[in-house]
Amino acid sequence: MNPELHSNNANVLNIIKSNGYCTGCGICASIAEPGQIEMQISSSGFLRPVEFSPISRLSQQLIQEACPGVHLEHSSANTEKFHPIWGPLVNTRTAFSLDQDIRRQGSSGGVVSALCTYLLEAGIVDFVAQTAVSPTDPLKNILQKSRSREDVLRAAGSRYAPSAPLENIREMLETGERFAFVGKPCDVAALRHYLDTHPEYYEQVKLLISFMCAGVPSIKGTHEVLEKMGADKNKLASFRYRGDGWPGKARAIQNDGQIFEMDYNSSWGEILGRRVQFRCKLCPDGTGEFADVVCADAWYGKDGYPDFTEREGRSMLLTRTKLGEELVNKACEARVIDMVDLPVADIAKMQPYQALRKKVALARLVAAGLANMRFVKFKRMGLFRASFMINPISLLRNAVGTYRRTKVEKS
Repeated sequence: MNPELHSNNANVLNIIKSNGYCTGCGICASIAEPGQIEMQISSSGFLRPVEFSPISRLSQQLIQEACPGVHLEHSSANTEKFHPIWGPLVNTRTAFSLDQDIRRQGSSGGVVSALCTYLLEAGIVDFVAQTAVSPTDPLKNILQKSRSREDVLRAAGSRYAPSAPLENIREMLETGERFAFVGKPCDVAALRHYLDTHPEYYEQVKLLISFMCAGVPSIKGTHEVLEKMGADKNKLASFRYRGDGWPGKARAIQNDGQIFEMDYNSSWGEILGRRVQFRCKLCPDGTGEFADVVCADAWYGKDGYPDFTEREGRSMLLTRTKLGEELVNKACEARVIDMVDLPVADIAKMQPYQALRKKVALARLVAAGLANMRFVKFKRMGLFRASFMINPISLLRNAVGTYRRTKVEKS
């Protein structure tokens, strides 16, 4: 899919936003000159770029190439061991952190946090760039520079709210320090494309880590969770979406000491998951295909569906590059994580939603493109092969539904 996204006189940023393709990652703010773009919460509750001064034509071209909302493209070298649903795969496993605190605080088995801690303590990186809760606002996400196990634990657990971790990534690159980056699949894809055009920075960015993502909910979804809990969003001392168990509960603690909780199936399944941004509904990469290492919930099955019963956390662990495989093996040898092999066929049993969304992605993207008369540029993503792995009637239904939703989004 590679028709032109814009005309010669069009503003790329406005077109990406107006057609519902923005993921809110913030890479555009790092590509433009300082002060030209700032990420702000929109009226619909998502982070969107706001332009304060005209962006040069060159910057617009670079934004279009890096933006994961409109451009995803694997290199030919990255498709040698390519699965049409799960992307580049070197090895597939389940795993968990051998540090019990990290295992419990993490969203699943704590493997992402364990790997980050290992990278720091082994001196491989100077810091880990990862999303964490703001120290001044329990509902706001920030990009944190984690330099210790304590920092990593502070960032542990899912943050089901808008985040723009790439808004200031250029500043981090300009420090000259070595770091690992942890982000959503779209964040990692954007950074990968940015690094490909600035290869000198690969000496600094030692590893790209991602996790499987079902979409970014509006901050209004969080407000709804708090309201249904009975908590007051204006009196919060702390709030977490998950963790402290697996899958863990959403927990709000007010300044007066009152504690409110909601189980994962209610918070995500009934509220947050229904408020994800439009671009996420079209996403062909919810599994972090551009990362070196990816983790996810390795759900146990029950009647063909994931079972959300509380238990000891377990992560799915996919390595996508030789670099990622080397790290995982070293972490295992150092007794940082424990892991066992996982047959590729079992991934869909643990993550059925991710399997389905990849199969219908092409139909949805074509439908959105027809409705917008603006198409994205996705190459070597396995979309055609994936679309042949599902009933054509399902593809048609998804295409029609997406076409209608796109028209509503634009109205």
